[in-house]
Amino acid sequence: MDIEDWRQKIDAINSEIVELLSERARCALEAGKIKRANNQPIFAPERETAVLRQLESLNKGPLSNEAVQRIFRQIIDEARRLEHEHAGEELE
Repeated sequence: MDIEDWRQKIDAINSEIVELLSERARCALEAGKIKRANNQPIFAPERETAVLRQLESLNKGPLSNEAVQRIFRQIIDEARRLEHEHAGEELE
């Protein structure tokens, strides 16, 4: 494969990632509705810790566990921000 083939593959993967991030965000919004209905806080540190640990166990590289955690912390932060926006709340 040449550089253009690799770039096309990367572009296709980027498209899939964006679709999956949108799907994940929709799931977070639905979970947020349930949290609000049950008077639960949006931020659940124990859940975030469990998610990050699960990701470590799934990671087979070449990204380090630390890199995966940095990426997913940002994804989680954006999902939390989205939940707050839909709840009409200020960020905690």
